[in-house]
Amino acid sequence: MCNLYSQTKSQDAMRHVFDAVLEAVEALDDSAGNLPPMPGIYPDYTAPILRAGPRGWRLGTARWGMPTPPQFLVGKRTDPGVTNIRNAASPHWRRWLGVQNRCLVPFTSFSELDARPGAPRNHPVWFALAEDRPQAFFAGLHTEWTSVRKLKEGEVTADLFGFLTCPPNAEVAPVHPKAMPVILTRPEEWRLWLTAPAPEALRLQRPLPDGMLQIVAEGVREDIA
Repeated sequence: MCNLYSQTKSQDAMRHVFDAVLEAVEALDDSAGNLPPMPGIYPDYTAPILRAGPRGWRLGTARWGMPTPPQFLVGKRTDPGVTNIRNAASPHWRRWLGVQNRCLVPFTSFSELDARPGAPRNHPVWFALAEDRPQAFFAGLHTEWTSVRKLKEGEVTADLFGFLTCPPNAEVAPVHPKAMPVILTRPEEWRLWLTAPAPEALRLQRPLPDGMLQIVAEGVREDIA
């Protein structure tokens, strides 16, 4: 389960990468405010997401952790949210598979806890597309939701997001054999995820091809690149 990632590229760099998706009549509206580099994004942190908007696309922010299925909240006073979405066919997730609830989650690297033989306990291993941490995106879902995420905060209505997972590729499997995030690297994939009917979009829920990731850091809680 991926519960830690980074987004260290600037907003300008993020927008420049996404320019490849824009068609002549489209624009990217930025309502995210001033986004600092985020070398360590944890569950319930507020982080950037890209979604469909009135003029084409919108860059905004949301809290990491989609609503938890109700059967897992029995007897609990808070809902901290679900960060990773594996079974998109579940009735709980199907309601958010339409284009209005799909998003892209920008990242530059992501971390998995090391399951290799002899690895130190709770040892983070960071993966990226290359040593210079190029911009990439997770395939995400988002929604507005009212819940109690923290007792001290009380009931709040907030924009929430999570991202899909899939079986791991060759680089991730030795470290985390259960799953990896669904990673989209090409403009045509970004547009497909944000605009296509759900059955077509969900074909993107597959591992990144072998050889496209590398380990860029280990043993640290932030990837300051």
